[in-house]
Formats: sequence, C-alpha cells, structure tokens
Amino acid sequence: MQLSSRFKWFSQPLDRYALGLVAFLSVAIAILLWIGDHTSPQVRDFSWQGQKIDANDTSFYLTFNRPMNRESVEQNIKFDPPLAGKISWSSRRMSYTPLAPATYGKSYTVRLENAYDRFATESAKKIAIDPFTGRFSTPNPRFAYIGSQGEEKGRLVLYDILQKDKRVLTPANLVVLDFRIYPDRQKILFGAIETAGQTLLDQKLYEVTTGIDRDDRLLSTSPDIKLILGSDDYQNFKFDLSPDGKNILVQRLSRQQVGRYGLWLIKENQPPRSLDNQPGGDFMFTPDSASVAMAQGEGVAILPLEPQAPPLDFLPRFGTVLNFGRSGTQAATIKFNKDYTRSLYLVNNQGLQKELTKISGSILGAQFDPQEKTIYCLLTDVEQDPAKNIFREKPYLAAINLESAQLSRILELPSQREIQFNISPDGQSILLNSAIPSNSDSSSSQAIVPEDSAKASRNARTPQVPTQLILLSVNSSNSNNLPQPEVLPMFGTFPRWLP
Repeated sequence: MQLSSRFKWFSQPLDRYALGLVAFLSVAIAILLWIGDHTSPQVRDFSWQGQKIDANDTSFYLTFNRPMNRESVEQNIKFDPPLAGKISWSSRRMSYTPLAPATYGKSYTVRLENAYDRFATESAKKIAIDPFTGRFSTPNPRFAYIGSQGEEKGRLVLYDILQKDKRVLTPANLVVLDFRIYPDRQKILFGAIETAGQTLLDQKLYEVTTGIDRDDRLLSTSPDIKLILGSDDYQNFKFDLSPDGKNILVQRLSRQQVGRYGLWLIKENQPPRSLDNQPGGDFMFTPDSASVAMAQGEGVAILPLEPQAPPLDFLPRFGTVLNFGRSGTQAATIKFNKDYTRSLYLVNNQGLQKELTKISGSILGAQFDPQEKTIYCLLTDVEQDPAKNIFREKPYLAAINLESAQLSRILELPSQREIQFNISPDGQSILLNSAIPSNSDSSSSQAIVPEDSAKASRNARTPQVPTQLILLSVNSSNSNNLPQPEVLPMFGTFPRWLP
C-alpha cells in the first residue's frame, strides 16, 4: 500500500533526521525556558579599568552580559574613596558621570555585588552578579610656575605636590615671561627672552618637555627645548594655546611694515600665518579650540580661526572675557560702567547676561570651578590713605555662587603689583602667589596680610616683597569655615596647575 503524497517525504532518511533534530531542539528550548538560565550575571567591560583618568574624563560605563535590575545595581555600586555621581542606562550598558572630577593623586576602587538581572524577580531562585572589582587612578597634582629667587629666578619650574619633587625646566640664559601647559602634560609652551641684552620686545616662543610620560610617570630625562617662533621680523606679544593643544595664537607687530599688527595662527607642523583680523586687545581661545574671543572697541568679538573672517558673535556691552566654563556654554565677562565702577557678568549661549557683582575697585581675574556652580574671582577694594591723600587697591579672593549671585570673601591679601591665581583641575585647591612678609606667621591665615608689611610692599621706594606661592584648599565640607591657606616654600609668579 502506497503512502499518500502528503506523507511521502517522511520516507526519506534525511527528512526524518531533520524532523527529529527539530523535535529535539524544541524540547531543549522548552526545558531551558522552564528551568531558566542559571549562569550568573557579569560585568563584561569597565571603560576606566586600569586607566589613568583626568578631569577631562567625565564619565565611564559598565557593560553587563544581560539586562540588569537597574535598582539593584544602583544601590550596590560602591566607590573607595567615595565618588558621587549620576547614573543613566542604555540597554545593558550603565553610564556613570561623577558630579565633580575625581581627586588628583588618588587610586579608586569600584565594587559591585548583590545585584541581579532584570528577570530575577520572576524566578524562584535569584542568582547574584559575580562580584566585580574595577580600579582606576588619577594623575599626581603638579603645577608649574616662574621662579623669582635664587637659581630659579626667571626660570620655569615644575613641582609635584605628593612627591615633593621640584624640577627646573628651562636654562639660566632664558628669562621666562609667560607659559601655557599642553593638555597631555608632556610639554609646556613658553615665551622668553635671552639674558644677554634682550628686551621684552625680543620675546620668542619655545616648547619644553616636562618629563611626564603617558602613564603620568616623571622620567629622569633632561628637558628638551624647541624654538617655535622667532622674533627677527616680528615682535611677539601675548600668546595663547588652544585647549586641545593643536593651535597657538600670537599677537605680532611687524618690524618692517609700519602698523602691521594682529593675530597669527600656528597649527601643528605648519608655518605661522596671519589671520589679518582687527588688532583688538586681550584675547583667549574658546573651549572648543575653533575660535577666539577678542576685545574689540566697546565689546567682545568671537572670531573663527580663518584669515579676514567676520565675527561669529559680538557682545557689545562687555570689555573682555575673563574665563570660559569647561562646558563652553558660559563665560565670565567684565562690563565697564559709566560711573567708573566695574561689573562681573555671567553670560551663556542662551542669551543670559547676569550681573554677579558690581565694585568700585578692579576685577583682576575670574575662573569657574569644574562643576560651573561657583566662580572664584580676584577683586580689589579701593581704600583712601588720609595721611597721604592717595587711593590704593587691596586685593581679595572671593567665591560667587552662580545661582544666587552671593559673594563670599575667602582670603584677604596685601596690596601688590602682581598677583595671579589658578584652580586645580579637580576643583579641590587654588594656587596663588602673594607678597608674604618674612616676619609673618605663615601658619595663620590672618597673619598672611600684616598691615605694616603690606604698606611696605606698596611703598614705591621700598623694594617689592617677593611673592610666595600659597595653596588654598576650597573643598571644605563645612561652608562656615574659611579655607586655611598653606604657604609653600617657594617664590614665584604665574602658578598654574597641570591639566
């Protein structure tokens, strides 16, 4: 008896084998679905594992081998030392963004255990994640400055706070005038003149290696100096380095062509070229490294890095830009008022123009903290000396809350001609240089500014008191206590943290 045509294909051996395999796999799948997957959830990837991260590294991610119960992960992830942050998810990937940069000079441990996958609540038996431990670290806190005494005078000096290691980077025959640090910490751009009969109009630009490698190790190699821009045909004035370290801007004046003055751009491995912009005044790179903010007339122009290019934007009310926030969305600017006062303004890319403070003295500088919630500024009070019938300015360091515009004085300073400050990349400390009398008690913040010595430093006939470097911790958990300054055993100017 013949099989019906409907069942003929069952008579073929290959067909029977295929049908049996399908049946076996169906049963196996059904069993797996019934008993569930008993393999443990795991962390497959940690983006910061074993890395040396800095303030520019704003977030990391953990990738899991399966969808996770997000609440169990968020409740059980631990950091040592603590690192507060916010969490976001995308499928099996968790992103963690610290609220503030990780503290420099630390080794961090990330631990995760007792977390479950998303389907664990549907199973009678929970399987916890395989315990995970990740590690990363941050660079040592280091800064550079221009020495002002002894063998360091006029030379660029690098200092490691944790190792207490000081290294002079430039030779004695060069007097350093200003400098900028490359973002990789491996080189420093500086302007200098030779001690043999040169003036400020003979400034040249150089690069010097710091001896720091990609793993943040300080090598014992000698500094290597390279000439970047000479001064035979042009006088070089102010310069700036772009945040990405790829562009240099210099204000130059021709020695042959009268009145030819303006910005020149130096790109990586390319000769300098003139931008043919209006000469303008003070300038600085924008955070995206693609344009420059320059004071022009009664306002600030944002110019692209192209020859004769028109401004991208113009802020007519302000005299200069003091600092940009790290995000690039807001800036601190100065407005010169008609009543001879000065106002510090916060402006952003949404059109906000908010007055933060108005003073009769000077605004010497301002910098955002990394979180862009506070701006630190160097301001001055104008005081009258009745005996001599003269006015003098006395500087102080202040912090302004950007939301409330509340100003808090944090350090009073003696009157002096040259003072700068710089916030560390992790926002933990401020470096500044200030006149420190030799007979002061440096262990007390009140003794930093004795009135008699401050008067002595203001007397034009008395040699100016050398400026000593001060380290000020601003990460105090008690907002009612003023930060206590630490006077460092070094004299110099232009203190700047390495990124």
